[in-house]
Amino acid sequence: MKELKILLLALFPFGIFGQTFVGGTGPILDYQTIDVPNTVSLPQTEINTTTFGLETVCINLTHTYLADLTISLVAPDGTVKLLMSSIGGGDDNLVNTCLNTTASVNITNGTAPFTGNFQPMGPMGAVNNGQNPNGTWYLRVSDGYGQDQGAVQDWSITFGSQPANYFQLTESDLPIVVINTNGQTIDNDVKIMADMGIIYNGEGNRNHLSDPFNEYNGKIGIEYRGNYSLSLPQKPYALELVDDLGNSIDSSLIGMPAEHDWLLIANYNDKSFARNVVPFELFESMGHYSVRSRYADVIVNDEYQGIYLLTEKIKRDSNRVDISRLDSTELFGQSVSGGYIIKVDYWNTNDSWLSSYSPIGFPTADVHFVYYYPKANNIMQEQKDYIQTFMYSFEYALYSNYFDHLSLGYRRYINTSSFVDYFIISELTRNNDGYKKSRFLWKDKDHADGSYRKLHAGPVWDFDWSQKDIYWGSQDGSGFMYQDPDQDVNAPGWYIRLLQDTLFANEVRCRYDDLRRNILSLPYIHAKIDSIALKLNESQDWHFQTWGNMGAATGTWEVQSPSQSYAEEITKLKDWYTRRITWLDQNMPGTLNGCSMAGLEELPLDEFVAYPNPFNDELIIETAEVYGKNVSIRLLDQMGREVAKIEGDLTSAKTIQLNGLSELMTGFYLLEIQDGTEKRSIKLTHSR
Repeated sequence: MKELKILLLALFPFGIFGQTFVGGTGPILDYQTIDVPNTVSLPQTEINTTTFGLETVCINLTHTYLADLTISLVAPDGTVKLLMSSIGGGDDNLVNTCLNTTASVNITNGTAPFTGNFQPMGPMGAVNNGQNPNGTWYLRVSDGYGQDQGAVQDWSITFGSQPANYFQLTESDLPIVVINTNGQTIDNDVKIMADMGIIYNGEGNRNHLSDPFNEYNGKIGIEYRGNYSLSLPQKPYALELVDDLGNSIDSSLIGMPAEHDWLLIANYNDKSFARNVVPFELFESMGHYSVRSRYADVIVNDEYQGIYLLTEKIKRDSNRVDISRLDSTELFGQSVSGGYIIKVDYWNTNDSWLSSYSPIGFPTADVHFVYYYPKANNIMQEQKDYIQTFMYSFEYALYSNYFDHLSLGYRRYINTSSFVDYFIISELTRNNDGYKKSRFLWKDKDHADGSYRKLHAGPVWDFDWSQKDIYWGSQDGSGFMYQDPDQDVNAPGWYIRLLQDTLFANEVRCRYDDLRRNILSLPYIHAKIDSIALKLNESQDWHFQTWGNMGAATGTWEVQSPSQSYAEEITKLKDWYTRRITWLDQNMPGTLNGCSMAGLEELPLDEFVAYPNPFNDELIIETAEVYGKNVSIRLLDQMGREVAKIEGDLTSAKTIQLNGLSELMTGFYLLEIQDGTEKRSIKLTHSR
């Protein structure tokens, strides 16, 4: 019998079976983080993802509101990996909740008290990184809210021969962004210096992690950013390109104009990855500055973090919000009149001022404007006085009895076309935050003769809560967002008053009607969404492997059941636009009375689109079919006079460009394409 035991030990060496270690207990208190220890002692001195390593973490705890909690695993070498965060809603407790990467269900798809085996929300297997497992491990529990408390009753970790693994990116069709913090922890208050490299071998070429950093290779300052988005597992980042001494340096990234301030926008709250890009690009096609962006696969400290949107940060710059620089010495006359960027957003008494007016129908709603450029800690008192006085004058005129007077009313102070387009984008997307948060406004320096440079609406920003049904009764596409300014952050409510002006309402309707014939046509929007889905089809699978939130109600809650696949999410978004636009067609304020060239029929997908609209110096025409050898493309003014023309053999052209149009008068134009006996037309607007 003794010899048999020896033989069995030889066949099954120590460690082939799971070895479990039980940790301690501890209280979970409001707004506090607790590290509950667990001491591990193994004969093995290395853990990995193939032969031996961490397999499972099991937890028992009490808490009366699970969504308050973020729970992570801390390894002896300091590696921290997320296990779960913001799940379970207001339900109670974890009971025999075990996390391992071989489970068939992600923890995001479970229900409290989550008894059983679940995949963790984060890459738990990343602790199997070759480190020595012996020492103290910790279960880190953070309670981010008040009123509900609890306690860790016990927790355990199991090691064995089926160690947890995790996805590791090696190559991608998307650009690859690699960030190394060199052991530092990223914070949300102060940037730390880190290294960043970007691999991008050009459109259509494969990018490999082994390739050299050919798009950027240098230092950055990095910190967390965002409000609600920061509470989600995939974190958003703010980046500043710097030299070795920490000084800002400008650089072009992935074809975008050179600057030093950039953002990496997380997509955890948007499973389509399209909800920011579509309105960004539509607003640009309308003729306004809108942030440029590029999709990228991102790795932070050797761990894949999923798909991000690398975007420009909204700021004063000749390639961004192109307004005059306002120096601290510019305090009087024309010099103090611009440029300014302000916004409606979260505020405090040091970075904002209180409006003198409340929205119509909401007399107790106090509205604040936040200094954005110059920043609150840089802006001089004289400059504060100027922009506050300007905004007061605008609102005084807006709420006066003569508000709709063409020269004395609100039009004296605002660029109405930008306010019309901002309204259309915000309502098209039914943006829950469009009027109250991240709402930007800018004003440039006045003309030398003293006449005003007017207030512009935009750039547009922050659409991850939009283009989805987040309240009951909205599934038919209905509802206007501008009508309820009294929310967690109060919106100015200007559109309630503006739409009392028949002329403004008709301008909205006329502009919407124009846009519906090209960039707001359903075929155009659906094709844009499809193109995004095609670009991301490979990386989206890795993204959802990493975060595990496909098929679960994570991020912004929606009325409908969560999509179970990326393809379903894309179809769901396209269907949402169909319902929304159908409702807006019937309910958009104003009438088409007085619209030039009104009544043209909407073009089907196999026709053509032209953009930007409004256009200025150039006009791009895209067709879905090949034309013949005798094609005429003409641009006609409102009197029917030809102002530009291309004709001839266009059998090989699907993209055509008209240039040199900047000197045309502002107004409506008709773009006409004639191919033999067939003629097609769409209406456009020229804007200087």
